[in-house]
Amino acid sequence: MTLPLDDREGFAAFLLRLRGRGAVPKALIAAFEATPRRGFLSGQFHAIAWSDRMLPIECGEAIEGADLQAAVIAALAIEPGNRVLEIGTGSGYTAAVMSRLAARVVTIDRYKTLTEQARQRFEALAIGNVVARQADGSNGLPNEGPFDRIVAWAAFDSLPRFLLDQLSSGGIVIAPIGPEEGEQVVAKLTKVGSRFEREDIGIVRLQPIMRSVAAVI
Repeated sequence: MTLPLDDREGFAAFLLRLRGRGAVPKALIAAFEATPRRGFLSGQFHAIAWSDRMLPIECGEAIEGADLQAAVIAALAIEPGNRVLEIGTGSGYTAAVMSRLAARVVTIDRYKTLTEQARQRFEALAIGNVVARQADGSNGLPNEGPFDRIVAWAAFDSLPRFLLDQLSSGGIVIAPIGPEEGEQVVAKLTKVGSRFEREDIGIVRLQPIMRSVAAVI
């Protein structure tokens, strides 16, 4: 898919920022370019779709800036046969990008509205390897693992060791860890046997993980 002309400038600036921070895998660039970011945002934000700002979406939630999304997905090092669990569907954009890198993506969100909207966007783009579901992601999906990659877009107050139990050997979890108020550390946890190796890859301010599903919206 080729980006529309009025979207190319923003995408080009996004690429320049990424390349300024180091090498960017070609497959990742292709996945972002093939996924029309504006289609996951309200029209009023189209002009700044490729910025590194968090932008509002439905249900009082927000879509992370493009740079953070790219950094996290790059750190996941998704391989073609991987099965990915995403905690926090949001607009569905990151699941759509990851679907072009992985064999299958299961994305869950506590809000029914977000889940249904994301599902409609996947269908419109003919993305068939993503399953979107309303679910409580605070404990992952313990009955559906193992996954090769797990990514969370909401912060845990302590190390989510239970997610490592849902990983295949050599699998990777990326999740923000830290207090509800203030900064959190984005941790990359790689499963090695019965233990894990940790690498901190950034600082963020994201909403805390919430338990249960939303009753109404």
